[in-house]
Amino acid sequence: MKDRIKNTFDGICAEEELKDRTREFLAEKTKGYTKRHTFSYKYLVSAAACLFFVLAGGYWMYFMPTAAISIDINPSIELGVNRFDRVVSVHARNQDGEELARSLSIRFMDYDKAVDEILENQQVASLLSGDEIVTVSVIGSEGKQCKRMLSQLETCTSGRGNAYCYFARPDEVEKAHEAGLSYGKYRALLELQELDPDIEAEDIQGMSMREIRDWILRLSPDSNAAQEDGRGYGHHGQGNGNGHGMGNGNRFRASQRG
Repeated sequence: MKDRIKNTFDGICAEEELKDRTREFLAEKTKGYTKRHTFSYKYLVSAAACLFFVLAGGYWMYFMPTAAISIDINPSIELGVNRFDRVVSVHARNQDGEELARSLSIRFMDYDKAVDEILENQQVASLLSGDEIVTVSVIGSEGKQCKRMLSQLETCTSGRGNAYCYFARPDEVEKAHEAGLSYGKYRALLELQELDPDIEAEDIQGMSMREIRDWILRLSPDSNAAQEDGRGYGHHGQGNGNGHGMGNGNRFRASQRG
């Protein structure tokens, strides 16, 4: 009888020992599930980081200008255009430009529609109907986007006899900004300085493009011939070289000389 009782208790002890070993084995293999939980947390952090970089990269691509458009009458404003041809920024280059910019709602528009809206703005339309001149300059690298933009803007302005389109490189525009001018006025300043080196940027900041053009004509030695040929402003065309294309010459002077 004593032996049977002893054997029974020994069996119970053996079962408890087996249970303990089984628990130890499972804990060793699963690390108490902590390793699995840690990996899940790491995956979550990695996914969140990837999502952040995707969103940040998309934001950067959309809001980073890859080209610009300078519009000069007086007012003068510049539009930043992204790689998707949308206007992402509007900067005024003078006080009249600030007033015009406040009256516009063109951010995120296609650039050609934005330029149309500017030219049809009541203030701008009134100036153009009064024989003012508007210059539209495409600023950027000589790549596909700028060439396409220049061609499209020429189409947009082709029905306006006093609107002219040009191309400009960023380094040229940087010099204009250093002088406190928009690119269109800076081009005109360079022409004026060839005729009178004493003229400075401050002298033309508050002038309209028509006033600057008339000043150039008055100083030009062949002003009479230039006035007979469309007031010396040249023919509507692409680029700022002698003739068509995205060159770097001076169409104003070429047209004045016939």
